[in-house]
Amino acid sequence: MDDDDVLRRLRRAAEAHTGAVRDMARFIEGFDGAPDAAALAEYAGLLAREEATRAERQDLLAALGLEAPSVEP
Repeated sequence: MDDDDVLRRLRRAAEAHTGAVRDMARFIEGFDGAPDAAALAEYAGLLAREEATRAERQDLLAALGLEAPSVEP
């Protein structure tokens, strides 16, 4: 895979991550504070999607040589 392919995949991954974050924001906006089974299941799915898209984006950036040693304080 050449850099152009990685960049195309990276742009798609960034868009997917943005969509996942937006969906999480919509969930939070509509959350009434009652963590019932349906809310917990939806949250778990949204969180998994957000993490998967973040990890894909990070892996593609690393493939291009862009890495941060740590973002932890």
